[in-house]
Amino acid sequence: MSAVAFFLYWSDKRRAERRGEWRTSEAMLHGVELLGGWPGALIAQRAFRHKLQKTSYMIVFWAIVALHAAGWLWWSGAIHAQTPQKNAVERQAAAAAA
Repeated sequence: MSAVAFFLYWSDKRRAERRGEWRTSEAMLHGVELLGGWPGALIAQRAFRHKLQKTSYMIVFWAIVALHAAGWLWWSGAIHAQTPQKNAVERQAAAAAA
């Protein structure tokens, strides 16, 4: 997905410079970022200096990055909430082992 995002940014920047040509919608760019293409989008933004000055766009972009980071942290177990039931089971297992 990163390669797709990179290509879409490149294509959109090229069309923006030509003026009058059909452009890639921001919704499409954000959709690709949301599907996992945000690293390629980040690289393309810097490489082509594209969309960096548009504050509203960048707020959504960084929200997508934060969502992905939170998802990876949750998936890795770094932010799993300890439930009371799980704590009780762990205490019982520790007591039985002692």
